[in-house]
Amino acid sequence: MAEQTQRPRGVPTARTVAEALWFPAALFLGFLFCFAPALHAPQPHHVKVAVAAPGVEDDLLRHHPGGFDVTVVADDRAARQAVLDRDVAAAYTSHGREAVLYVAQANGASFGQTLRDVFGDVAGRGGRRLTVRDLAHTVSKDLLGSTLLYFGIAWSVPAYILATTLLRAVTFSRRRKLLTIAGTAALFSVVGWVAGAALGYLPADPAAMGVAFLLTTAVSTFASGIAPFTRQFFPAVGMGLFIVLSIPTSGGVVAAGMLPEPFQHVHAVMPLANAVDALRGVLYFDGAGVLKPVLVLCAWIAGGVALMGLDAWLRNRGASGEYADEGQEEPSEPPVEDPALETPVPTALPVHRHHFGEPVPMIEGTVHDSASRPVRGAAVIIMDTAGRQLVRTRTDARGEYAATGLPEGYLTVVAASPNGSPQARQKLMRLGEVVRADFALHSKVHSEEGDGRPAHRA
Repeated sequence: MAEQTQRPRGVPTARTVAEALWFPAALFLGFLFCFAPALHAPQPHHVKVAVAAPGVEDDLLRHHPGGFDVTVVADDRAARQAVLDRDVAAAYTSHGREAVLYVAQANGASFGQTLRDVFGDVAGRGGRRLTVRDLAHTVSKDLLGSTLLYFGIAWSVPAYILATTLLRAVTFSRRRKLLTIAGTAALFSVVGWVAGAALGYLPADPAAMGVAFLLTTAVSTFASGIAPFTRQFFPAVGMGLFIVLSIPTSGGVVAAGMLPEPFQHVHAVMPLANAVDALRGVLYFDGAGVLKPVLVLCAWIAGGVALMGLDAWLRNRGASGEYADEGQEEPSEPPVEDPALETPVPTALPVHRHHFGEPVPMIEGTVHDSASRPVRGAAVIIMDTAGRQLVRTRTDARGEYAATGLPEGYLTVVAASPNGSPQARQKLMRLGEVVRADFALHSKVHSEEGDGRPAHRA
């Protein structure tokens, strides 16, 4: 009679599928409900404008309700200065049959075009001819005024990736991680600014490096701070914050004033959006309007450092209680768990079903008794160097077992059966290699009588 193949004692199929799909599903929903609603139909929402002309405020209220917040100024000079100070996005004045609209191309070409269209209609309804004056020209290779967004992405997304890679630097103290973040931020800011200025994408103003440094540091520090608290959900939280929410609300492609109101509130607090605002102020407005976004970036850094400190305090508090109960000396710093998304997951495998397309074992072996007979149902446990169980399985009728999805490095394999003394092997796992760990379990009777034969070490 053909031997029945043992089914894997792993995670149920539904749970495995759920664990595999939740992250891409979360990103799918995030992109679906953030990018499209924010960017599909940009139109003015409480855009701040200055007006030095009678009747314009009523005209805007009538034709664009909720679209503009109007500030009345005395004259052309005050209107022009309001744009340069970034108090307003545009300013409109009129003299007889002539009207002037002051805008800033640095705020985005599409935003400027919308303002031209709106105030062109205002001027037309008043029987005036509109002249548009740009007070903040962008560099020649940034005709759309959106290049700052792409540099902001280059400084922020790798900063999030840096936080994920630092999770695996378990030998680094928190101080060393912060120094690594600061050093990387300094390097990225210098290289990014030099490349942008040399290629003609950014004005050659070194003050941009300061904003870039704050952006990279803010994202990486805050991501490092939330990682221990979000654990396996860290990739979804990190990408949700620094990609899904940040990019559509950045104001780089669609100006903040053209976003729906909920996304305008998100824009006010996101590090990427504030970095784009600060870069515009530094590079095109002589530093106007830079203080608020810089303070927001500093707040993200402070929040990240505070979270890292809270995690250290909680770990030390928990470790102190644990080691006090056991009467042991507390280690200088507890081990750092990696809450990043781990792929693959340690999983037991059936031994005789390794067909094409199915998982290949990373470790396999046999368990025999002292008479070299296979031991069926022997427990095999694989643990990491911290003693945490990675996977548990049992041998089949041939005394064989297999597992995959294990991390590289040294692992401990323990085999035990009701009638045999447990044995342990330490094995070095390398990518692409299949490691064997075989066991010969001696009976407990022999062990109790002092068999004296040392267990074979790998």
